Amino acid sequence: MKYLFLFCIGVLMSCNAQNSIYNNLKEAPVNGGLQMDDYWVWGSSVIKADDGKYHMYASRWPNYLPFHPGWMVASEIVHAISNTPEGPYQFEDVALGNRGAQFWDGRSCHNPKIVKYKDTYILYYMGSTHPFEDVTPNNVNEFGLGTKWSIAARWRKRVGIATSKSPYGPWKRLDTPILDVKPDSYYSFLTSNPSPLIKEDGSVVLLFKGRSYREDGIKHSDMCIGVATAPSFDGEYTVVGTNPLFSMEHLGEVEDPHLWSDDDGFHLVAKDQRGLITGGKGDGLLAHSNDGIHWEVDKNPRAYTKTVKWNDGKTIKQGQLERPFVLTENGKPTHIFFATMDGPGGFGNGTKTWNMVIPLDK
Repeated sequence: MKYLFLFCIGVLMSCNAQNSIYNNLKEAPVNGGLQMDDYWVWGSSVIKADDGKYHMYASRWPNYLPFHPGWMVASEIVHAISNTPEGPYQFEDVALGNRGAQFWDGRSCHNPKIVKYKDTYILYYMGSTHPFEDVTPNNVNEFGLGTKWSIAARWRKRVGIATSKSPYGPWKRLDTPILDVKPDSYYSFLTSNPSPLIKEDGSVVLLFKGRSYREDGIKHSDMCIGVATAPSFDGEYTVVGTNPLFSMEHLGEVEDPHLWSDDDGFHLVAKDQRGLITGGKGDGLLAHSNDGIHWEVDKNPRAYTKTVKWNDGKTIKQGQLERPFVLTENGKPTHIFFATMDGPGGFGNGTKTWNMVIPLDK
């Protein structure tokens, strides 16, 4: 396939020698972003609305649940507001919450990405459900990654959208996902982690995470990143080709892709899961494209590391640094947002999470 060839060439070449993210990271405000008492907070996406305010959509779930896999069964997408990109953001409402096990996204809504086309706000997200009782403080000791709740919720993960004419909602949700699984494909097990890019003509490029069933039937595959297209946000989404853009077999395993466009073209930032591209496990990588479908890894691909300089003078290696999101204004990247966790690293070793932001030199 042509796009796979271009991707391989991109490991060695780049049309832009300068790294637009890593070289421009400033100090992170200690009180920026979003924190919420009694909740794990994760994965934000921000848009400046017509009211001049910055609207953040983020995932949260009760912290009586273990961080992982609590998000699989109880995540909801919340809406928070700030007068500045840095924040702090103040909780406004629940945009997408539990609506019943009978819906494809009835139990968990996660990984939001907010975009706007003309007069419509489109919220892309991952949804899931399961047929069992709720996990509560009374039965949480029975809950874990290998239990019935998590097994069902994981393989039910799908990508969908909700729409509204206002950033405040109400949000219209669909009865079916926009990107389902496909047998005998790299996304036969699940689809998740959507990242859309809506072009000027209204057509959509959508990156997503997929996993497949393994031949032994015992476990799912490693993560793959694929690309789908649609003629419009409410049109039919079609996966491009049969091979993923990133996988353990091609370039390396990555997660959390985010797309944006600016005056220099189309860009992608993602977490290099194993460090096979950037050389650092969990570091960010950058790629670029002319059309959003055919991608080249940047010549200087490292976008960030887990080590963060804060505006109180401290430099800290974060326990986790995930879900990168780049905010652009007037055709230039201005801020990069992350979900982060304290502690030494590992989802089971942190005591709190929040969504942080780092301003970029313009």
